[in-house]
Amino acid sequence: MALTTRRIFIALGLAALLAAPAVQAQQANPAPVKVRGTIDTVTDEAITIVKKDGTKQVVALAPKIGVSALVKAQMSDIKQGVFIGTTARPSKDGSLHATEVHIFPEAMRGAGEGHYPWDTDADATMTNADVAEVVSATGGQTLTLKYKTGETKVTVVPETSIVSVTPGTKDDLKKGAAVFAICQALPDGSLKTGYLLVGRGVSPPM
Repeated sequence: MALTTRRIFIALGLAALLAAPAVQAQQANPAPVKVRGTIDTVTDEAITIVKKDGTKQVVALAPKIGVSALVKAQMSDIKQGVFIGTTARPSKDGSLHATEVHIFPEAMRGAGEGHYPWDTDADATMTNADVAEVVSATGGQTLTLKYKTGETKVTVVPETSIVSVTPGTKDDLKKGAAVFAICQALPDGSLKTGYLLVGRGVSPPM
């Protein structure tokens, strides 16, 4: 089935925004602002998000807003050949253990590809890559993730949050739903987004 214009827009938009940390040093443009929390209110023009610290953040919505919905997935869904993103932290021996895995649909293959720092913890990383190999490990699976500039090994354990990225619509933006917004900071200090991840019964773990 041919990709729709909207799905291409979402894939390219997410790729550019997630990859921004990797190219930030080479450009003067400010890094995207990530806003995590739950939805308070939604209008045609803006969304209000209650952040984890209890404060509210109003984010303007682009006219052609892209929305992806996250649904619960299983470790068995992580197979050789799929394209995933994973936030990970180093264990005592230096190996990376995944705190979350999000499985991309084929239409979003290549989104944010690479390995770079992530802002959930001081030592956290994000790796968006193809699963080249899956090997059973103690209490989980060790994934070999290959991207254009190299490869990284990450171990997925039972405690890892695993979700699948699926097509969403603005109808998914409901009060109380968990949401992750990748925003642009405007000159007046306000925020605007063209892409949102919203949980369907799960919280976006990113």
